Amino acid sequence: MIVGAAVGVSYYQLYFVPEFNAKPIIPEKVLHPGETTTITIVPGAENQQQEQNFVPKAITAQLGVSNLVIWKNTSPDIGHTVTPDPDSVFKDAYSGQFGSSGIIKAGTTYQFLFTQVAKIKYHCDPHPWMTGEIDVVPGATTS
Repeated sequence: MIVGAAVGVSYYQLYFVPEFNAKPIIPEKVLHPGETTTITIVPGAENQQQEQNFVPKAITAQLGVSNLVIWKNTSPDIGHTVTPDPDSVFKDAYSGQFGSSGIIKAGTTYQFLFTQVAKIKYHCDPHPWMTGEIDVVPGATTS
């Protein structure tokens, strides 16, 4: 009986209470920043001796200015990932879990809209020597 009541309450909260499922209210300037930040995954990045792979390796993005970040794989035939390091796992309250959901195929992109301050170190799963860092800082959050 108690288990049934607990399941019923949980089901009610999960599916019928709108506040429980609602995304946070985010300023329009943060949702639609004036600029994008592009990180290029360069050809040959899978080569362990090549120092340039995510270019730039470290960036700062400002909320409301450049918080839409796009990783562009310019490799002609190799796929890569954008995976947070274990100590940098990040879940944005609006956009969800950070990190590509799979391989970013050659010639395609992965993008993430940051809506809150974060500092994340990331790498490529198949090529762990490929590393980068993004620092999302406060910026222009009003229109």
